Amino acid sequence: MKNDRFVFHENTVPEDNGHGVVRRVLAYSDDLMVVENHFEKGAVGAMHHHTNTQITYVVSGKFRFTIGDETKIVGPGDTLLKTNSVEHGCICLEEGILLDTFTPYRSDFVDD
Repeated sequence: MKNDRFVFHENTVPEDNGHGVVRRVLAYSDDLMVVENHFEKGAVGAMHHHTNTQITYVVSGKFRFTIGDETKIVGPGDTLLKTNSVEHGCICLEEGILLDTFTPYRSDFVDD
């Protein structure tokens, strides 16, 4: 998928991350990556951090997100900024989809 101009959802590979989370890496280049994450109700995105800057768009569902020392409930249409190395995580309150954008791309998500 790296540097592909068109990425069709049907051709992406769902990766079961366990505990009710399925990730699909969508389009990406060295500078940018888009990832879809499907969460079942009750699934947890464990607190973590990375050197990539990340923006998350809530496509559907409801989530309790912690970014740094702030915790808020977010839903469809909301957007979250996680600057590089800030600790963040979430709990899915209603089944939903998050669309994550990373810069640079997450090399740990793909086999290049």
